[in-house]
Amino acid sequence: MDRRVFTKSLLLTSALSAAGCSSAISEAEKPTVYRSGFLSAIREWRIERNPTFEFVHEYKARTDNGFRLPEIPVEKINDRYLRQRVSYASNYAPGTVVVDVANRFLYLIEPGGKAVRYGVGVGRQGFAWQGAARIGLKREWPTWTPPAPMIQRQPELAKYSAANGGMEPGLNNPLGARALYLYRNGRDTLYRLHGTPQWKSIGTAVSSGCIRLINQDIIDLYRRVPVGAKVVVKQNEAAV
Repeated sequence: MDRRVFTKSLLLTSALSAAGCSSAISEAEKPTVYRSGFLSAIREWRIERNPTFEFVHEYKARTDNGFRLPEIPVEKINDRYLRQRVSYASNYAPGTVVVDVANRFLYLIEPGGKAVRYGVGVGRQGFAWQGAARIGLKREWPTWTPPAPMIQRQPELAKYSAANGGMEPGLNNPLGARALYLYRNGRDTLYRLHGTPQWKSIGTAVSSGCIRLINQDIIDLYRRVPVGAKVVVKQNEAAV
Protein backbone atom coordinates (compact mmCIF):
# COMPACT_ATOMS: atom_id res chain seq x y z
CA MET A 1 0.00 0.00 0.00
CA ASP A 2 1.23 3.51 -0.79
CA ARG A 3 2.65 5.09 2.39
CA ARG A 4 0.60 8.28 2.00
CA VAL A 5 -2.62 6.33 1.56
CA PHE A 6 -1.77 4.22 4.62
CA THR A 7 -1.09 7.35 6.70
CA LYS A 8 -4.35 8.97 5.63
CA SER A 9 -6.30 5.80 6.40
CA LEU A 10 -4.75 5.62 9.85
CA LEU A 11 -5.68 9.27 10.55
CA LEU A 12 -9.30 8.71 9.60
CA THR A 13 -9.57 5.48 11.61
CA SER A 14 -8.10 7.15 14.70
CA ALA A 15 -10.42 10.15 14.45
CA LEU A 16 -13.55 8.03 14.11
CA SER A 17 -12.48 5.73 16.93
CA ALA A 18 -11.98 8.71 19.24
CA ALA A 19 -15.43 9.95 18.31
CA GLY A 20 -17.02 6.59 19.05
CA CYS A 21 -18.13 6.09 15.46
CA SER A 22 -18.41 2.69 13.86
CA SER A 23 -20.31 3.54 10.69
CA ALA A 24 -18.51 3.85 7.37
CA ILE A 25 -17.85 7.16 5.62
CA SER A 26 -18.57 7.42 1.91
CA GLU A 27 -15.78 7.77 -0.61
CA ALA A 28 -17.02 11.29 -1.43
CA GLU A 29 -16.52 12.37 2.17
CA LYS A 30 -13.04 10.93 2.67
CA PRO A 31 -10.93 13.60 0.90
CA THR A 32 -12.51 16.36 3.02
CA VAL A 33 -11.80 14.50 6.25
CA TYR A 34 -8.22 13.72 5.18
CA ARG A 35 -7.42 17.29 4.23
CA SER A 36 -9.02 18.76 7.35
CA GLY A 37 -7.05 16.67 9.85
CA PHE A 38 -7.92 15.00 13.12
CA LEU A 39 -9.95 17.73 14.84
CA SER A 40 -11.97 18.55 11.74
CA ALA A 41 -12.74 14.84 11.29
CA ILE A 42 -14.31 14.91 14.75
CA ARG A 43 -16.13 18.11 13.87
CA GLU A 44 -17.59 16.56 10.71
CA TRP A 45 -18.69 13.55 12.73
CA ARG A 46 -20.48 15.83 15.21
CA ILE A 47 -22.21 17.77 12.45
CA GLU A 48 -23.37 14.61 10.71
CA ARG A 49 -24.98 13.33 13.88
CA ASN A 50 -26.43 16.65 15.05
CA PRO A 51 -28.60 17.86 12.19
CA THR A 52 -29.93 20.74 14.32
CA PHE A 53 -26.55 22.42 13.84
CA GLU A 54 -27.59 23.78 10.46
CA PHE A 55 -25.41 26.86 10.89
CA VAL A 56 -22.17 25.20 11.99
CA HIS A 57 -20.45 25.63 8.62
CA GLU A 58 -20.84 29.42 9.01
CA TYR A 59 -18.09 29.39 11.64
CA LYS A 60 -15.44 28.94 8.97
CA ALA A 61 -12.86 31.66 8.26
CA ARG A 62 -14.05 34.55 6.13
CA THR A 63 -13.12 38.03 5.01
CA ASP A 64 -15.53 40.72 6.16
CA ASN A 65 -15.10 44.38 5.21
CA GLY A 66 -11.40 43.79 4.67
CA PHE A 67 -10.84 41.98 7.98
CA ARG A 68 -9.95 38.29 7.97
CA LEU A 69 -11.97 36.49 10.64
CA PRO A 70 -10.33 33.23 11.72
CA GLU A 71 -12.22 29.96 11.77
CA ILE A 72 -13.91 29.17 15.08
CA PRO A 73 -12.82 25.76 16.45
CA VAL A 74 -16.35 24.50 17.08
CA GLU A 75 -15.01 21.16 18.28
CA LYS A 76 -13.71 23.01 21.36
CA ILE A 77 -17.04 24.70 22.18
CA ASN A 78 -19.88 23.13 24.13
CA ASP A 79 -22.58 22.12 21.64
CA ARG A 80 -25.22 24.11 23.48
CA TYR A 81 -23.48 27.41 22.66
CA LEU A 82 -23.34 26.86 18.91
CA ARG A 83 -25.93 28.69 16.84
CA GLN A 84 -29.00 26.55 16.23
CA ARG A 85 -32.74 26.75 15.65
CA VAL A 86 -34.79 25.61 18.64
CA SER A 87 -38.39 25.44 19.82
CA TYR A 88 -39.22 28.47 21.97
CA ALA A 89 -42.77 29.01 23.21
CA SER A 90 -43.36 32.63 24.23
CA ASN A 91 -45.62 35.63 23.80
CA TYR A 92 -42.88 37.70 22.21
CA ALA A 93 -43.45 38.95 18.68
CA PRO A 94 -41.22 37.56 15.92
CA GLY A 95 -38.11 39.69 15.61
CA THR A 96 -37.77 40.20 19.36
CA VAL A 97 -34.35 39.49 20.86
CA VAL A 98 -34.42 37.76 24.26
CA VAL A 99 -31.22 37.47 26.28
CA ASP A 100 -31.23 34.70 28.88
CA VAL A 101 -28.40 35.81 31.15
CA ALA A 102 -28.52 32.85 33.55
CA ASN A 103 -28.20 30.24 30.82
CA ARG A 104 -25.91 32.29 28.51
CA PHE A 105 -28.25 32.27 25.53
CA LEU A 106 -29.63 34.87 23.15
CA TYR A 107 -32.82 34.03 21.26
CA LEU A 108 -34.10 35.70 18.12
CA ILE A 109 -37.81 34.94 18.08
CA GLU A 110 -39.22 33.48 14.86
CA PRO A 111 -42.81 32.64 13.86
CA GLY A 112 -44.31 29.30 14.80
CA GLY A 113 -42.79 28.89 18.25
CA LYS A 114 -39.22 28.79 16.97
CA ALA A 115 -36.11 30.86 17.65
CA VAL A 116 -32.52 31.05 16.51
CA ARG A 117 -30.40 30.55 19.62
CA TYR A 118 -26.87 31.88 20.05
CA GLY A 119 -24.40 31.29 22.86
CA VAL A 120 -23.28 34.47 24.63
CA GLY A 121 -20.91 35.80 27.25
CA VAL A 122 -22.49 38.06 29.86
CA GLY A 123 -21.60 40.61 32.49
CA ARG A 124 -19.66 39.77 35.62
CA GLN A 125 -21.51 39.78 38.92
CA GLY A 126 -22.10 43.40 39.91
CA PHE A 127 -22.37 44.54 36.28
CA ALA A 128 -25.52 42.59 35.41
CA TRP A 129 -28.23 44.53 33.58
CA GLN A 130 -31.81 43.57 32.81
CA GLY A 131 -34.93 45.06 31.31
CA ALA A 132 -36.38 45.98 27.93
CA ALA A 133 -34.70 48.20 25.36
CA ARG A 134 -34.58 48.88 21.65
CA ILE A 135 -31.78 48.68 19.16
CA GLY A 136 -31.01 52.34 18.62
CA LEU A 137 -27.93 52.02 16.40
CA LYS A 138 -26.16 49.36 14.37
CA ARG A 139 -22.49 49.55 13.47
CA GLU A 140 -20.19 47.34 11.40
CA TRP A 141 -16.65 47.08 12.75
CA PRO A 142 -17.32 49.81 15.32
CA THR A 143 -14.90 52.04 17.15
CA TRP A 144 -14.76 51.25 20.86
CA THR A 145 -14.94 54.07 23.40
CA PRO A 146 -14.99 52.82 27.01
CA PRO A 147 -17.44 54.76 29.20
CA ALA A 148 -16.12 57.07 31.92
CA PRO A 149 -16.91 54.66 34.82
CA MET A 150 -14.84 51.95 33.12
CA ILE A 151 -11.94 54.36 32.61
CA GLN A 152 -12.13 55.26 36.30
CA ARG A 153 -11.79 51.58 37.18
CA GLN A 154 -9.11 51.00 34.55
CA PRO A 155 -7.14 54.25 33.96
CA GLU A 156 -5.00 52.54 31.31
CA LEU A 157 -8.04 52.70 29.01
CA ALA A 158 -7.99 56.51 28.94
CA LYS A 159 -6.12 56.42 25.64
CA TYR A 160 -9.29 54.98 24.09
CA SER A 161 -11.63 57.62 25.49
CA ALA A 162 -14.06 59.50 23.26
CA ALA A 163 -11.82 62.54 23.55
CA ASN A 164 -8.96 60.51 22.13
CA GLY A 165 -11.00 59.04 19.31
CA GLY A 166 -11.58 55.58 20.79
CA MET A 167 -10.03 52.30 19.67
CA GLU A 168 -10.04 51.83 15.92
CA PRO A 169 -11.91 48.88 14.40
CA GLY A 170 -10.02 45.62 14.08
CA LEU A 171 -9.69 42.02 15.13
CA ASN A 172 -8.57 43.01 18.65
CA ASN A 173 -11.31 45.59 19.21
CA PRO A 174 -13.52 44.47 22.15
CA LEU A 175 -16.70 45.17 20.15
CA GLY A 176 -15.68 42.80 17.40
CA ALA A 177 -17.23 42.74 13.96
CA ARG A 178 -20.61 44.29 14.81
CA ALA A 179 -22.33 46.20 17.59
CA LEU A 180 -26.02 46.72 18.33
CA TYR A 181 -26.50 49.66 20.71
CA LEU A 182 -29.31 49.35 23.25
CA TYR A 183 -31.47 52.41 23.85
CA ARG A 184 -34.25 52.99 26.36
CA ASN A 185 -36.66 55.92 26.06
CA GLY A 186 -34.50 57.32 23.29
CA ARG A 187 -31.32 57.35 25.39
CA ASP A 188 -28.23 55.19 25.10
CA THR A 189 -28.06 52.66 27.95
CA LEU A 190 -24.32 52.14 27.24
CA TYR A 191 -25.01 48.42 26.89
CA ARG A 192 -24.34 46.57 23.64
CA LEU A 193 -24.86 43.32 21.85
CA HIS A 194 -21.50 42.91 20.17
CA GLY A 195 -18.95 40.54 18.73
CA THR A 196 -15.79 39.29 20.36
CA PRO A 197 -12.57 37.67 19.14
CA GLN A 198 -12.48 35.71 22.42
CA TRP A 199 -14.61 32.71 21.54
CA LYS A 200 -13.53 30.97 24.75
CA SER A 201 -15.50 33.56 26.74
CA ILE A 202 -18.84 32.39 25.31
CA GLY A 203 -20.86 30.74 28.06
CA THR A 204 -19.08 32.70 30.81
CA ALA A 205 -19.60 35.89 32.81
CA VAL A 206 -16.66 38.14 31.94
CA SER A 207 -17.74 41.44 30.41
CA SER A 208 -18.71 44.72 32.07
CA GLY A 209 -22.40 44.15 31.45
CA CYS A 210 -22.54 43.94 27.67
CA ILE A 211 -23.64 40.79 25.83
CA ARG A 212 -20.93 39.30 23.60
CA LEU A 213 -21.30 36.81 20.76
CA ILE A 214 -18.84 35.00 18.52
CA ASN A 215 -18.03 37.35 15.63
CA GLN A 216 -19.66 35.03 13.07
CA ASP A 217 -22.80 34.99 15.23
CA ILE A 218 -23.08 38.75 15.71
CA ILE A 219 -22.70 39.19 11.95
CA ASP A 220 -25.63 36.82 11.49
CA LEU A 221 -27.75 38.53 14.15
CA TYR A 222 -26.89 41.96 12.76
CA ARG A 223 -28.33 41.13 9.36
CA ARG A 224 -31.50 39.68 10.87
CA VAL A 225 -32.57 42.51 13.20
CA PRO A 226 -33.36 46.12 12.25
CA VAL A 227 -32.93 49.34 14.18
CA GLY A 228 -35.93 49.59 16.51
CA ALA A 229 -36.09 45.87 17.30
CA LYS A 230 -37.07 45.07 20.87
CA VAL A 231 -34.48 43.50 23.17
CA VAL A 232 -35.44 41.88 26.46
CA VAL A 233 -32.64 41.01 28.90
CA LYS A 234 -33.73 38.52 31.58
CA GLN A 235 -31.68 37.38 34.55
CA ASN A 236 -33.75 34.30 35.35
CA GLU A 237 -35.06 32.41 32.34
CA ALA A 238 -35.86 28.71 32.09
CA ALA A 239 -33.40 27.00 29.75
CA VAL A 240 -34.71 25.94 26.34
